[in-house]
Amino acid sequence: MEHVREVYHAVRHYASVFLQWVMIGLGVGTVVGFCGTGFAYGMKMVTGLRAQYPWLLFGLPFAGLLIVAIYHFAGLRRHRGTNRVLLSIRTKSKVPFRMAPAIFVGTLLTHLCGGSAGREGAALQMGGSIAQQLGRWAKAEERTMHVYTMCGMSACFAALFGTPVAAAVFSLEVVSVGIMHYSALVPCSVAALTADTIARYFKVGHMGFTVSGMPESFDLLTGGRVCVLALGCAVVSIIFCVILHKTGHWYEHCFKNHYVRAFVGGLLIIGLTLILQTGDYLSVGERVIEEAVAGNARPEAFLLKMIFTALTLEAGYKGGEIVPTLFIGSTFGCVAGGLLGLSPSFGAMLGMVALFCGVTNCPITAICLGMELFGGKGMEWMLLASAVSYMLSGYYGLYSKQKILYSKEAPEFIDATCR
Repeated sequence: MEHVREVYHAVRHYASVFLQWVMIGLGVGTVVGFCGTGFAYGMKMVTGLRAQYPWLLFGLPFAGLLIVAIYHFAGLRRHRGTNRVLLSIRTKSKVPFRMAPAIFVGTLLTHLCGGSAGREGAALQMGGSIAQQLGRWAKAEERTMHVYTMCGMSACFAALFGTPVAAAVFSLEVVSVGIMHYSALVPCSVAALTADTIARYFKVGHMGFTVSGMPESFDLLTGGRVCVLALGCAVVSIIFCVILHKTGHWYEHCFKNHYVRAFVGGLLIIGLTLILQTGDYLSVGERVIEEAVAGNARPEAFLLKMIFTALTLEAGYKGGEIVPTLFIGSTFGCVAGGLLGLSPSFGAMLGMVALFCGVTNCPITAICLGMELFGGKGMEWMLLASAVSYMLSGYYGLYSKQKILYSKEAPEFIDATCR
């Protein structure tokens, strides 16, 4: 009888927690899903306007001034972006609700005037700040608040990218490299799927690609070529992280004033665009990604995108680094894949997956993202490319507050931070 009581209490406890997690996931997924959908439509509107009116590029320095002013008056001058969201999951640090409207408006202004940035930074920061506000209203305790934050990140990521599996896994994997926060698996999955359903209902278009020239079966020769390509992606991921960090230090050293920094950054983007006589490296650059997956990319495109992105984001403009990473990975992979005897289209796919893995230190998310973006094909190649890139990209990463808990070289605890 005693055992029956124990089983009953155990089942009751886990059922109660399960229902709590499902309700949190549904609640956060619904609220953040609608916000993410609205943001996606805002992004479509501003990128469409910029394409229709190319002269908006000349407003970039003034957009930078406005963004700095918004963050100043919102009390976010020491704003650490996505790093602040990641830190709040591990510590008692809070993400203020005012971050959501600030990053919303700042990202739209950046893209309206052609700043080279992505949109996932806005997704993670909006989702995290909105979810924490919901948690505060629900009077959630500290450890539950961390789950709210991860749910918000997953939900907004899923709404914007249409990749709910990668969105759910990313929040579990990105905070502390080497471990997965499986306790949040149920609520993050529910939140991501809910937000994705809302975005699809409102017909938010998402990226999706078809690859040509993918090998039908695994063979050692092709596997070796894929490893070499992944090695190249690991090196490029390190270079990208270093360029971002060094550009930030350069801005801080040369331009102490945030307004001057943003204005100069806008002028530099305008100058480079006029010199190159192309707008390929402005905003998201989705058309270039599509061309790379189709097998066409300029050999210098990946390097120029790194420069444009660093000059934009480190000057104080808002957005994110992940979509630029997909741009860089696809163009590098397209060119390098062709040189290695692989299909350029196949190389672009591997480049996107491997470079994402290298800069985020999230191999499982990289595979999930690749599977969702490329229609569920080529998982074994994505696995190999992600494994090599993860191992060889070292302890570099986009997020300085990301913890590396376990070594990439041996099964040992190291508790380091990304360089």
